Amino acid sequence: MTTIAELPAGFADKVLSAQSTFRSVMDAMARPGSIQQIAVATGAPSPLMRGSAAIALTLFDHDTPVWLDPAMSGTSDVTKWLKFHTGAPVIADPSICLFALIGDPRALPALDRFAFGSNEYPDRSTTLILQVESLADGCDFELRGPGIAGTAVLQATIEPADLFDRLAINAALCPRGIDVVLVADDAIVAIPRTTRIAAKGD
Repeated sequence: MTTIAELPAGFADKVLSAQSTFRSVMDAMARPGSIQQIAVATGAPSPLMRGSAAIALTLFDHDTPVWLDPAMSGTSDVTKWLKFHTGAPVIADPSICLFALIGDPRALPALDRFAFGSNEYPDRSTTLILQVESLADGCDFELRGPGIAGTAVLQATIEPADLFDRLAINAALCPRGIDVVLVADDAIVAIPRTTRIAAKGD
């Protein structure tokens, strides 16, 4: 059993590292499909990737309930690390979480298990932080929507294979919906609820 003293450290410089990570996340959200690098170093318990850990340290706090998939919650180290470094409550009900950490995207639950927000409070929805194999090669995904001039092409290896088909539900839910941040090590790509897939191919 890992003790608190044995948990990986968080940010070396909390303020500057959080500011840098926040800018990377905001740039990713403003330019869907663009790859942004998390430039700060952070310790992270397995299976949490460095990018996911930095996002958690930056965006999670005691007011942001977090749901962990079985891959993340299979060891108590991730839960302990999150609670110690962020104070975020780790909850069992995904329908009320603001963030969901997905370590095994192939087993991603149906999206209707998460919070879509409401017309009055669309921000009270779940943001999925989805760890993927690669954001550098794989299938080509052509994206359209706000923040994209024409189309953007994302080449990535993403599970589940039907992720974008599932996210098509966002069009009917507007302004509600699910936002997604894809993470591969220290690289991130945001897929906001307003982004649509135009085509994909091998």
